[in-house]
Amino acid sequence: QPYRENRKGRGGTQQVLDLSNPAVQEFVFGVVDRLMTAHPDIAYIKWDDNMTLYNYGSTFLPADRQSHLYIEYHRGMDKVLRRIREKYPRLVMQSCASGGGRVNYGVLPYYDEFWTSDNTDALQRIYMQWGVSNFYPAVAMASHVSASPNHQTGRNVPLKLRFDVAMSGRLGLELQPSKMTGKEKEFARRAIADYKEIRPIVQQGDLYRLISPYDKTGYASLMYVAPEKDRAVWFVYKLEHFLNMPSPAFRMAGLDPGKRYRITELNVDGKPVPQDGKTFSGAFLMENGLEFTVGKEYASRVLELKAVE
Repeated sequence: QPYRENRKGRGGTQQVLDLSNPAVQEFVFGVVDRLMTAHPDIAYIKWDDNMTLYNYGSTFLPADRQSHLYIEYHRGMDKVLRRIREKYPRLVMQSCASGGGRVNYGVLPYYDEFWTSDNTDALQRIYMQWGVSNFYPAVAMASHVSASPNHQTGRNVPLKLRFDVAMSGRLGLELQPSKMTGKEKEFARRAIADYKEIRPIVQQGDLYRLISPYDKTGYASLMYVAPEKDRAVWFVYKLEHFLNMPSPAFRMAGLDPGKRYRITELNVDGKPVPQDGKTFSGAFLMENGLEFTVGKEYASRVLELKAVE
């Protein structure tokens, strides 16, 4: 824009394109279209939105429409995304930058998932994902296993907790295999295989909130149940650790009281819970619950439930 200082974003290079302008919409679509035409095997695109409108104003919109820039910008983006989705329906796209306001219902029809936060610390993600899942489904909530110590908090968290938290959303990995031990690689292989088994339940099942991390009980717990109530996945995370700290009776929800369910612990790292391999009625699991030790600091458990005849 003439006579205005050009302010740039991250790295001193970023600028926002004026998507209210149809010519710009055509340009942005063309970038993706040419990329996919040249490389049709591309299956995944991470679309970052890290820049805010520093230089507010549009050289395309008339003077009496400048106040509508945000509205027209989103309409322009909607048109671009709609064209991409129509031409490349199988392309998986992630909308990135929740802090930039790109996690919203207006773009969910076009993106398969959103980047929940750059903060991937598993302990903090328990709280974060509890809140986000009040509004957005697990199938769209990117929840990745990252390295330890965490790049933002510096906290060292066991690989098991990192996987157990990420498996309650849309599991992904932010790990460098060359820096993992053989034991960690083997655990990751088993955890990924387990997630592929429970993925339909987590991503398409009904969410039940059991123990809120904000209730200060020292635990957080939630579960997903398949619509047919024949399968379920239950998660518990230990948030605090004190000497002789008691564990509550973990009661479940959403099950069929008349069905019997076989318990299988996933992501086992050490001894499984005593109930592993045993069957219980849905009524018992919801009214009485299961009692066991979750573990020491940064401990967690994941149980798969399958209805048996």
